[in-house]
Amino acid sequence: MSQTLAPYLNCVRATLTAAICLQNFGSQLVERHNKPEVEAKDHVDPDGKPKMTSRELMLHSVVIARNKQERVLIEGSINSVRVSVGVKQADEQEVVLCRRFMRFLGQRAEKFVVLRRKAVEGYDISFLITNTHIEDMYKHKVVDFIIQFMESIDSEISQSKLHVNARARYSAKAFLEATTRDGGQ
Repeated sequence: MSQTLAPYLNCVRATLTAAICLQNFGSQLVERHNKPEVEAKDHVDPDGKPKMTSRELMLHSVVIARNKQERVLIEGSINSVRVSVGVKQADEQEVVLCRRFMRFLGQRAEKFVVLRRKAVEGYDISFLITNTHIEDMYKHKVVDFIIQFMESIDSEISQSKLHVNARARYSAKAFLEATTRDGGQ
């Protein structure tokens, strides 16, 4: 972990560890249902108005930002936590690579268990951690997974960018060599 990234990730780790104090809590609207309250707050009633199930079950949302693009939104409730991550994208190529990579991961969300298929608007990828995940897995391991993901995503995108540039350079060289040979005859 780089020295500049360490304080940011340590802050995210501490906040996540504090936010993941989850317990089983049934729905107050429907009997025998147990929905993540973080997701239920986005519920729309039949009139089309946004409706929150219970304000007292929600924690205040926390945004931890390293800069304008690199940020983490942590939304907590009594039985679930939604973690949304914004990834650094310096240029148009990184934007495209990030979008493709996140789409690839989203299509395989069931393999990651805590990964949401669709990210929260304004963020690149989201995780949903419920009380059942914490009952099945160790809390610190879930936090470590998210921190490791945040550490490795930048290097993955940078490595992909280098591979794309190397392939483009090789293609351009092969094209120019072919046109030079054809033009010289």
